[in-house]
Amino acid sequence: MITFSEYYYPSTDGSTSIHVNRWVPGDEEIKGVVQIAHGVAEYGKRYNDFATFLCQNGFVVVANDHLGHGQSVVYDSPMVYFGENDGWWHVVDDVEELRRHTAEQYPDVPYFLFGHSMGSFISRTHLIRHAGKLDGCILCGTGFLSSPMIAGGKFIAKHEIKRLGKKGFSPTADKLAFGSYNKKFAPNRTPFDWVSLSKKNVDSYIEDPLCGGDTTLGLFSDMLGGLSYINKQKNINMMDKTQPVFFIAGDKDPVGEMGKGVKRAYDAFRKAGLEDVDMKLYKGLRHEILNEEEKQTVYDDVLGWLNAHLG
Repeated sequence: MITFSEYYYPSTDGSTSIHVNRWVPGDEEIKGVVQIAHGVAEYGKRYNDFATFLCQNGFVVVANDHLGHGQSVVYDSPMVYFGENDGWWHVVDDVEELRRHTAEQYPDVPYFLFGHSMGSFISRTHLIRHAGKLDGCILCGTGFLSSPMIAGGKFIAKHEIKRLGKKGFSPTADKLAFGSYNKKFAPNRTPFDWVSLSKKNVDSYIEDPLCGGDTTLGLFSDMLGGLSYINKQKNINMMDKTQPVFFIAGDKDPVGEMGKGVKRAYDAFRKAGLEDVDMKLYKGLRHEILNEEEKQTVYDDVLGWLNAHLG
């Protein structure tokens, strides 16, 4: 029987408590640990079905809520906000803090990181900033923005922050960040058609009060800084060359430019000399491949990759 629990630990920002969800297998032998880094404007417990599946197959699963998400609320701040200073780095280092103390509890089994969307960008930052700390990493729904697009985003973010402050919301910046995604699926039923091919999942996302909130300018700026960091080949080259990495995404995911951005990230990892890099694009699926009707195929592929890398 799976044991589910929740707890908090101190954020590296020095003031916020980070909320964690943990799933532990019952009587079966523990084969490994999978840590989940969720995407923007969502939270760790949304991965309950996926975590339960992994747990049923012998993996301990932990998923924290990043700063400004779920139950990791930044004091006197709106949701979807990392903090006043160094937000991206605090989020990445919070991921490492959870890895460190979870690995101390399970020291004799392999440890994997699974990052989705923004969580994949956070995970890629972790692979550089904390190289050699993992036994494998799965990057789900990732992308690879061009330098001109990142520079343009930074320019707009800087201008809008002067006008509205870091805690403010800018429709201009939001349209730049997410507005183009839904155009790929016009005519649109909802503003979030790009999230999933499954109408049930899109409706569930919209109805969830902890999902889809307004992205603050501070987080928008922080994420652009993170994207700039992980896209530089000199930084990618700093990763552990023996680190196994598995890229997975829908081939109709606009975050990954319908697979093109995923391929660019994959190629950059290969160029850096990583010895074990795999990629799979799922035909017809959009951004949240873990929540599509065909999710069991994705679950099985992830489990197969994990089992193949237990050694």
